Amino acid sequence: MSMQAQHIVRSFDEDLKFLANRIAAMGGHAERMVDQAVAALVNLDGDLARRVVADDAFLDQTQREIDDRAIFIIAKRQPLAQDLREIIGTIRISGDLERVGDLGKNIAKRVVAVQDNRQTVQLFRGLQALADLALTQLKEVLDTYASRSVDRIGFVRDRDEQIDAMYTSLFRELLTYMMEDPRNITPCTHLLFCAKNIERIGDHATNIAETVYYIVTGQQMPVERPKEDKSHRVVIGG
Repeated sequence: MSMQAQHIVRSFDEDLKFLANRIAAMGGHAERMVDQAVAALVNLDGDLARRVVADDAFLDQTQREIDDRAIFIIAKRQPLAQDLREIIGTIRISGDLERVGDLGKNIAKRVVAVQDNRQTVQLFRGLQALADLALTQLKEVLDTYASRSVDRIGFVRDRDEQIDAMYTSLFRELLTYMMEDPRNITPCTHLLFCAKNIERIGDHATNIAETVYYIVTGQQMPVERPKEDKSHRVVIGG
């Protein structure tokens, strides 16, 4: 290989490394935002909630940075096969992580709305458990992206079913509280939106898992089940 060819290969590797590092930075930031948003909600901490909302700017900026660099690399290098999948996958994953940040921000924005209506500890415990499950899934999928270990991806996708089931249970519980006392309706409605945002984080983690599988294998994961909760089937009373 000529010196010029070696330089091109090394330069291209650095481009790909840059994209992977920016994804890692986005992933860590998105995880922290969601964790802090739920902590702000559970502890009714308005100051922490405001910091989470402000933190979202980093994800928006980094997604634009990744998109710009990816388009430049495709135009300059004209990559093929796995290299091209790597770049397209990076664009997809950064989009999912940007949405995770938005969902965290949306949770933080609702802290003020429930501050004067402290609900039972049980409801907040349910939200915390749901968030813990979604954050575990997000961390696992980011580890899978870093290691390219596609053998674990099925497990990550299965966990999404657990999140959907827990969300449906929490949805039913919140509706019950709303029916028991009309004063619960406003705060419980805000908590319903927070729970749905957490459930959506699980869907984005699943999207990332499927993108990693595509990057490594060049194939789409088989569609085994619809990504949805069962809250539309919940009927309280009668």
